[in-house]
Amino acid sequence: MAITENTWNTSLYDKKHDFVFKYGEYLVQMLTPQEGERILDIGCGTGYLTNLIAASGAFVTGMDNSIDMIAKARNEYPHLPFRLASVTDFDFNEPFDAMFSNAVLHWVTEKEQAVKSMYNNLKPGGRLVLEMGGKGNVEKITHALKQALQNHGYKAQANREIWYFPSVSEYTGLLEKQGFRVTYAAHYNRETELKDTQQGIKDWVHMFGGAFLEGVDAKAKEVILEEVQDTLRQTQFRNQKWYADYKRLRVVAIKEN
Repeated sequence: MAITENTWNTSLYDKKHDFVFKYGEYLVQMLTPQEGERILDIGCGTGYLTNLIAASGAFVTGMDNSIDMIAKARNEYPHLPFRLASVTDFDFNEPFDAMFSNAVLHWVTEKEQAVKSMYNNLKPGGRLVLEMGGKGNVEKITHALKQALQNHGYKAQANREIWYFPSVSEYTGLLEKQGFRVTYAAHYNRETELKDTQQGIKDWVHMFGGAFLEGVDAKAKEVILEEVQDTLRQTQFRNQKWYADYKRLRVVAIKEN
């Protein structure tokens, strides 16, 4: 699979980490979906934004490479089509008018292949609207987690790279090399409040950084997570709330021919 394997707890995702798709609502406004358009929601997760796009009257297909996410989406929105597929290797019989992707492409380490697949499945004149983790995203959390793993002898885990957080120039360069014309690009800070006021950082690591903890003894795992949260308390805990140090990359591009 091109997207880094992560065990998705769909219930935890919807209940405590719904900021992932709630923040995507503004991105849907940037997409400006039109009635009758064919749109692909890449990395649709549990389908919340797919359904929001469909409210415009567009014909939307949700796509994700997680069996659990697709199963939840099909259950929640049975009136919409969902496909299990990876963004690095997908093909539809008819190209799309637009593609949309929120908080997904930073999981894709085979980024050139993903860009190629998106380009090939888009109509000439079609648009791509995306947001992903940008350079420096969750840098403080990642640094604290890797340091704690090192401290407890888990060097292999500490050296894992599971995300791709590019700069503006890096990702727009990839798109332009493929043939896209980038019409908008921004890299911005978006510190994000975490719902659990007690276990915010621990929950976040369980949800999104599970790959770092593979092969870690259960007892050691709890000690490591506690250490990470304690390390971040000074900078990421304010007014009885935990915050993740998000930095986002938002891009709009057009397939010219």
